[in-house]
Amino acid sequence: MKFSLVFTGKTSESYLREGVKVYLDRIRHYLPVEVKEITPLRETRGLDPAMIRAKESEWFLKNLPSSGYLVLLDEAGSELTSMELSAFLQARMNQGIRHMIFLTGGAYGVTEEIKKKSNFILSLSKMTFTHQMSRLIIVEQLYRALTILKGEPYHNP
Repeated sequence: MKFSLVFTGKTSESYLREGVKVYLDRIRHYLPVEVKEITPLRETRGLDPAMIRAKESEWFLKNLPSSGYLVLLDEAGSELTSMELSAFLQARMNQGIRHMIFLTGGAYGVTEEIKKKSNFILSLSKMTFTHQMSRLIIVEQLYRALTILKGEPYHNP
């Protein structure tokens, strides 16, 4: 399996950027992973959130791989424990899924069309995190899930 992580904008905080890099390198020990960062809309003054969401979602629809299992990170999604995320990944691997795409929308989320296109909608928590922090959380949790699958000592249930 391969992971693709699609984020809106860059990780500008150096401590978060370093943390994301650490976990991406760790994930690469198990499987290929790539990060795609889309440039957020620059001229948003005067645009309402629905228009911004629509324009960003249009980019996603054009640029997401046509095949692959799409996991949307969204506050309204299902919450999983680390053990459940591990089991979720194992089940997708058992189904023969070869490419899993994790998508984080922009500040205003994504359109219903993207939500319908998603194979699964995942919430990282009931709490609100910045988009940059959510990047670190998802890569750490993916790494943790992979160590659980391998029975390695990183995760202590």
